[in-house]
Amino acid sequence: MTTMDRVLYGAEHSGHSHRVRLLLDMLRLPYRFEPTPGPQRRTPQFLALNPLGQVPVLQEGATIVADSNAILVYLALAYDAQRRWLPADPVQAAQVQRWLSIAAGELRQGPAAARLIAQWGAPGDAAAAARIAQRLFEFVEAHLQRSDWLAAGHATIADLAHYAYIAHAPEGGIGLQDFPAILAWLARIRSLPHFSPMPALPHPAGR
Repeated sequence: MTTMDRVLYGAEHSGHSHRVRLLLDMLRLPYRFEPTPGPQRRTPQFLALNPLGQVPVLQEGATIVADSNAILVYLALAYDAQRRWLPADPVQAAQVQRWLSIAAGELRQGPAAARLIAQWGAPGDAAAAARIAQRLFEFVEAHLQRSDWLAAGHATIADLAHYAYIAHAPEGGIGLQDFPAILAWLARIRSLPHFSPMPALPHPAGR
């Protein structure tokens, strides 16, 4: 499949889009990134791809997969024959699913929401998002003091699903200085072959 046959609709500063780009790059899969701003997501053409009007969406010919975590699962099963990114072992697979649920829950409601509020003035309770982020980071920090990775003895899609919104938490006014194990884990992800960063945004004033 060529770059023209595989298209990822997303946003440059979206952690949801970035987690998919990370896996595409690490699997060495050619693709075209199609920036899709808010107004474009309400067009009939895009709503035909995802009626919820959300990015990212992956299109491979006639195959269309929406939702970042669903796309990670699809790519891992379709293109990782060694099953490293989504292990076949039932316990490790269950752990990956647990962390994907956390990414869709506490990660989105905490650091991701705080960043949306701080950077784009999205509606929401910044203090509540900060409290959720603090509780999540304490949980992740304790886990990473015992293990180098989230779900297995090596990097999986669970790690990719969490990277961007944790690494860019300071853009939402949430510091990482009290979480050395998380900082070490972020560095391990950045050292993975073919890692590509998400563009940074300014930190909120006074943070």
